[in-house]
Amino acid sequence: MVSGIYSCQRSLAEITELIHIALLVHRGIVNLNELQSSDGPLKDMQFGNKIAILSGDFLLANACNGLALLQNTKVVELLASALMDLVQGVYHENSTSKESYITDDIGISTWKEQTFLSHGALLAKSCQAAMELAKHDAEVQNMAFQYGKHMAMSHKINSDVQPFIKEKTSDSMTFNLNSAPVVLHQEFLGRDLWIKQIGEAQEKGRLDYAKERGLAVTQTGDAFFMTQRMPLGFLITEALDNGRDFHWKMAKRKIWCTNKSTPGPSNGSATNSMQNLLRERIKAGKGVTSAIDLCRYHGNKALEALESFPPSEARSALENIVFAVTRFS
Repeated sequence: MVSGIYSCQRSLAEITELIHIALLVHRGIVNLNELQSSDGPLKDMQFGNKIAILSGDFLLANACNGLALLQNTKVVELLASALMDLVQGVYHENSTSKESYITDDIGISTWKEQTFLSHGALLAKSCQAAMELAKHDAEVQNMAFQYGKHMAMSHKINSDVQPFIKEKTSDSMTFNLNSAPVVLHQEFLGRDLWIKQIGEAQEKGRLDYAKERGLAVTQTGDAFFMTQRMPLGFLITEALDNGRDFHWKMAKRKIWCTNKSTPGPSNGSATNSMQNLLRERIKAGKGVTSAIDLCRYHGNKALEALESFPPSEARSALENIVFAVTRFS
């Protein structure tokens, strides 16, 4: 034992991080169907995908080998179930259709369930497994699970809130349309008004694009036409960032015309207009402040779980982590 930590618990921490890194590597695989000429040669992307798959598999294999060496079937079961939760969470993210995900009526309770699977299960069950390795009873293991769960939720919400509270937010800083502030904003506002705000942001992006290109735009039905009589459509597509989260990332925005020789905007100003307008609408509502309150709620729950453990250097370190992710000033 070193500083109150068993060697098997240290090994468990390394195994947990191996699984986490393997997931990030696998989630970074590029969708070749969304590649554009500016993204680079196709063969390079294909090779990169193969290396990503092999690298992630190698890390998972090492994690499984390390779990076997722990010689504790309950710990193996806990980490296996955590991996299952991760896969289920990622599968749900990827199964959301491109056309409808913006208008899906997702409440905060559903968001919590999905976030736990994709972001909280691994930490929560690893904390529980660490107590199992130290031969603690079920009650202590449950408190460790609760700490990991609420700590992960608080950290995720803190990350989601950052694009809305930074004093100087650059145009390149994206926000997740499935993030806590956006989900709460939609819940307070109502689905119909949220869809209306999305439409207004898209229209502003179209007009700004035409203005930048020096083109006159007229509207006929649902179609927009430029003076060259080329239809313009905006496809809001998936972007890879920390996995398969949906982001307003301009590197993945696609603007198409029937005449392939006509390029889209080089600086992404249309996308920036849409993103900035939505950001201001969300900041003006209750979504951001409610997300901060929710972050602190989960932080307090994590601190409550730690009260079951005797005072120690390790407990103080865990408390400081909670304080760090719940501080917004």
